[in-house]
Amino acid sequence: MTTRDDMTLTSSGFYVSQEAPITTDDPVPTPSAPAPDILRCAYMELVVTDLAASRRFYVDVLGLTVTEEDESTIYLRSLEEFIHHNLVLRQGPVAAVAAFSYRVRSTEDLDRAVAFYTELGCDVRRNPDGFTKGIGDSVRVVDPLGFPYEFFHDVEHVERLAWRYDLYTPGALVRLDHFNQVTPDVPRATRFMQDLGFRVTEDIQDEEGTVYAAWMRRKPTVHDTAMTGGDGPRMHHVAFSTHEKHNILAICDKLGALRISDRIERGPGRHGVSNAFYLYLRDPDGHRVEIYTQDYYTGDPDNPVVTWDVHDNQRRDFWGNPVVPSWYTEASLVLDLDGNPQPVRARTDSSEMAATIGADGFSYTRAGEDESLPAWKQGEYKLGHQL
Repeated sequence: MTTRDDMTLTSSGFYVSQEAPITTDDPVPTPSAPAPDILRCAYMELVVTDLAASRRFYVDVLGLTVTEEDESTIYLRSLEEFIHHNLVLRQGPVAAVAAFSYRVRSTEDLDRAVAFYTELGCDVRRNPDGFTKGIGDSVRVVDPLGFPYEFFHDVEHVERLAWRYDLYTPGALVRLDHFNQVTPDVPRATRFMQDLGFRVTEDIQDEEGTVYAAWMRRKPTVHDTAMTGGDGPRMHHVAFSTHEKHNILAICDKLGALRISDRIERGPGRHGVSNAFYLYLRDPDGHRVEIYTQDYYTGDPDNPVVTWDVHDNQRRDFWGNPVVPSWYTEASLVLDLDGNPQPVRARTDSSEMAATIGADGFSYTRAGEDESLPAWKQGEYKLGHQL
């Protein structure tokens, strides 16, 4: 719960403040051990059920580069990456996420990660040889929110392909940008991530102080990860960046030409939150992938936090287009360190979908007007009217 007393309403329709106005009545205890110094989100390990089908999607369609592969695993990277991989595809029985992986500043930060999570009573495992190829000494944990995290510093360098324009496609993916995680209690998750050194850049709330989502960063962009309210722990999406929005349009054209446009779940469009141009796709296992570009710099220590009203229909899509229900309800399972799916806990706070899309929900374009949306527009936001 929170209050808007210390927030300023802007002419753009959202509120800004100097610190994220998010509090929790059920915080994860703050460890006395210092947190590891996280540089950025670095890679995700995905378990897929059909490795060949996943390879066709991520390599042949999206154009990620194969660094290395064998019969059970494929290591992929984007064009501007110099570490071994941004994405690991591993054959397995259940489609899920095995690790949200972050690079830390030094090997000493691995010691800090062990101490930080051990104090919290988490399952903590360290492998001096790394858990995947191309990655050295690493620590994997199941955090208090139920997510499998990895921390590493030592890596195998590979060729950065930024200058290899002969390899570029019209929809070239240039870097891994962020993760998005689904969790039942967003304020609790946000507070824990702040203890880990993350800063909030944007969030979605209502007048009662219910927090529906929060965006958090370590590198100076809008986010390295976000916490979205819903049944969890689950993975909402992994996001790769392009240089320009025309690259995203080219991906849409390619999907259409290949007669696989049903891989498009949502978009293309412009987010209000993050200001980024976006496209959401589903891979052969249903894992959600966002293609993302043109967010903004957040690296100054006094970077203002942006808070959106949950009823503002421009928060998720700046053009006011509706969000498909699956985007709110479907997400990928996550695994524990033994490879077992984590149990999913239900969200008890209000859901964003029910607040703004459901039969009793409402949205607005201009707050304060008697008519929240024109009659011909309202049906797009109510499940019973969608075709």
